[in-house]
Amino acid sequence: MIRFASGRRRLRWRGWSRPLTVAVACAVLVAVGVGGWATATRVFASKVAYTKGAYSQGPRPAAIAVAAPAPAEFQAEIARLAKAYGEPVGIAVSDVGKGWIASADGDEVFPQQSVSKLWVAMSVLQAVDRGQLQLDRTVTMTPEDRSVFYQPITRKIRGPNGFSITLADLMRNALIESDNAANDRLVRELGGAQVVTRTIADKRLHGVAVGGTERDMQTRTAGLTWRPEYGQTWIFKQARAQLPDEVRDQALAAYLANPPDGATPNGIVTGLSALKRGELLSPSSTEFMLGLMGEARTGQMRLRAGLAPGWSLAHKTGTGPDWRGASVGINDVGLLTAPDGRTFAVAVMIRQTKQGAEARHRLMRNVAHAVEAYWQAGEAPPGGETSVLAAGL
Repeated sequence: MIRFASGRRRLRWRGWSRPLTVAVACAVLVAVGVGGWATATRVFASKVAYTKGAYSQGPRPAAIAVAAPAPAEFQAEIARLAKAYGEPVGIAVSDVGKGWIASADGDEVFPQQSVSKLWVAMSVLQAVDRGQLQLDRTVTMTPEDRSVFYQPITRKIRGPNGFSITLADLMRNALIESDNAANDRLVRELGGAQVVTRTIADKRLHGVAVGGTERDMQTRTAGLTWRPEYGQTWIFKQARAQLPDEVRDQALAAYLANPPDGATPNGIVTGLSALKRGELLSPSSTEFMLGLMGEARTGQMRLRAGLAPGWSLAHKTGTGPDWRGASVGINDVGLLTAPDGRTFAVAVMIRQTKQGAEARHRLMRNVAHAVEAYWQAGEAPPGGETSVLAAGL
């Protein structure tokens, strides 16, 4: 039971009594045996190189340094939701205006999967702000630009000459549709994943990383090495199916132990908060990126399904591979904005789960419900903390 109190009203909960306005579809994960999976499930993510690099040793943004602790009751509710799930999850919620963060395992590293497309998009827009790229620039997508898994944009590739598309439309496909080929072409236009890493360092973002192109990272995670023919999904899946189970076990265990696209929930909400406050990009680039995140079509049953009328969400989801009855990297991160304009950055990250889709979605919806209930209660955060926006930080 949790009670959020204020001078105006008191809101009491026991469980989640508010009827859901969205019907939740349940997915059935069919276990294909557990032999060989024990090795992977016993591997836990550790603090790896991308959280210890030179850029991580520098001073953190001043806004984070002055933020007061999160409201105690709200922190307790976030911890309760994480524990109730029963498998390793990371949750972080930050009040964008005040800077506090409530979290459960917020400094643990989790695989981002397609959440990392945010940092690619940010890097493209920094290049635009610096005059190095133009959003109306046209590039040609050819068969060599195919990636893996979800890449609907490649259906337009007809023959060796391909088709033309602007960088702005590549960004739309990457953030709205989570198109892997669009994301990988943006990485190529930047000059490689190392440019994204440098941008993250330039922005003094901590606890976030990009793991390279989707096609390289996903093939390694499957136990394969990228080959151009894998751009045809059926060929990739066929090659993956021919691998010995032990190879796939080892590859996935290595990924979980040290995810190249790993990030911490606290790092993500800190970055999203800075984006919302206009600290990372120009006003026009900030507006463009947040607009695309607001149009995202993925994850309709995740955080979005927990929103009450009048709330809005700008977000990015991540969904990793299924193997031996479990799924990896099930995430939703974004900016939840209340009817009065107050915004909360939220990250819900599931490292590896054997629970079905309904349980995953319920966790994410409940985090959104918790944010809404805290806002509705109108509780003044403890300590008289100062808004980082009012402080001009």
